[in-house]
Amino acid sequence: MIITVTLNAALDITYAMTSLDLGDTNRVGRVHERAGGKGLNVARVLHTLGEPVLACGLLGGRAGETVRADLAATGIGVRFTPIGGESRRTVALAEQDRTTLLNEPGPHVTPDEWHTFLADFGTLLTTSGADVVVLSGSLPPGVPADAYRTLTTACRRTGTSVILDADGEPLRHGLAGQPDIVKPNTAELARVALTPETARRAGAAAVVLSRGHEGLLALTPDGAWTATPPAVSGNPTGAGDALVAALARGLLHGWSWPDRLRHGAALSAAAVLAEVAGAVDPAAYRALLPQVRLQPL
Repeated sequence: MIITVTLNAALDITYAMTSLDLGDTNRVGRVHERAGGKGLNVARVLHTLGEPVLACGLLGGRAGETVRADLAATGIGVRFTPIGGESRRTVALAEQDRTTLLNEPGPHVTPDEWHTFLADFGTLLTTSGADVVVLSGSLPPGVPADAYRTLTTACRRTGTSVILDADGEPLRHGLAGQPDIVKPNTAELARVALTPETARRAGAAAVVLSRGHEGLLALTPDGAWTATPPAVSGNPTGAGDALVAALARGLLHGWSWPDRLRHGAALSAAAVLAEVAGAVDPAAYRALLPQVRLQPL
């Protein structure tokens, strides 16, 4: 079982557009509305691939109810802790070769709500039989900056593997919890003044760096590799989440690191071909897999 944690879940709205002209009227071709947030995107990809996954986190207000209903309609199991604030919305302005994101900050979470979630999460760890926990995305106001360190420590007590995908101070604090895998991109590492090598020394057992069209760079206990998928164009918004989903599958099934990276590069490329984050075409994924170039360092 894989559990995804989304503390700042969102109602994602994607406007598919031919072009975007700031300061002028723009025509929208198609509108997609669905449950979002990085952890929920990971859960969607895993569910599409037939993996056992359960989504938890914080939800509140009308947007939160829409998110919950959308996930229930897809068949993804949910265990969200309710909060009094209104869950955020995000808007993606998706052109053919460029995507502009507008992200609301999220609701304020009270200390009592945070402590309730910690208790709910602890119960979930001991009752669900979780093998892997994915901690990903931003933290809403009121949640402590060291939240991911706290959650990783709880996972350690139950022998559950952890993948961390975060930015800024949540990433810096989360490394101290010693996650099994941390998955930043180049900009996220730069914002906390770290390199893949120093991120490992800060606590991560393995670092998988996503570098856009340049593919992946992985430093692991078993060696170091780059993995490069074929060039694709589309919406890159959910590519990192698809990579995390592949890494979670690899942990769940005990894949070797080379296999985890091949699947991660192929799945992230397949996600770029989809119009919305969290979607992936399994046929495209299978077609891209043999085209991934893996090189040891």
